[in-house]
Amino acid sequence: MSSAIYPSLAGKRVLVTGGGSGIGSAIVEDFVRQQARVWFIDIIEDESRTLAQRLGAGQAQFRHCDLTDIQALSACIRDIAAQAGGLDILVNNAANDERHRIEDITPAYWDQRIAVNLRHLLFCSQAALPALKAAGGGAIINLGSISWHLALPELVLYETAKAGIEGMTRALARDLGRHDIRVNCVVPGAVRTPRQMRLWHKPEEEARMLEQQCLKQRVDPEHVAAMVSFLASDDARMCTAHNYFVDAGWR
Repeated sequence: MSSAIYPSLAGKRVLVTGGGSGIGSAIVEDFVRQQARVWFIDIIEDESRTLAQRLGAGQAQFRHCDLTDIQALSACIRDIAAQAGGLDILVNNAANDERHRIEDITPAYWDQRIAVNLRHLLFCSQAALPALKAAGGGAIINLGSISWHLALPELVLYETAKAGIEGMTRALARDLGRHDIRVNCVVPGAVRTPRQMRLWHKPEEEARMLEQQCLKQRVDPEHVAAMVSFLASDDARMCTAHNYFVDAGWR
């Protein structure tokens, strides 16, 4: 796949959450291709260290961090900003679409799923805000999901969180626009990641998804990364408070 290079991204200081695998790793790789300076955080050690080693020393730096531990998360982001000399771009990508039945949901499971899929986006943005303001502006890009738009089954908490992300995106865009900080949401469709291929491995499931898409090709992580890079670049300088779907027209 051939994608654009944005000169405005060269040298930008980028932080990606959940950057060790799947869509997140494609986002990290594309920012490295754009010659940005990239840091990514994840709880997955082996895949993350392998990615950082493959991209080369100094190209993408990995920090282990549990995003549900807000105190540790905030400290990690402040430390990265200090090491980087500031931040220009934050990509809130981390999430987990664990399936669940409504009958099995407990208050503790509710809290844990919201912590994994929604709460950290606000606190990552809050922790990055001083550095973004000091840089004179920047971009926050949140990752949503097609799932709640389609009402997919056995994902009620994940879909609740992802719907909340779209509301949070608009609210942050309003409050942070005065600091020249743009906030947008990228909404992926059925992306062909290793995890999703394990979940949707049956040929009939893939055929059903393709039938519902306008474009009869699978969405790959690189397609989502291309949208993220565009929204982070100066080419998108007047884009904020909106959702950008990368779903091949899945309806």
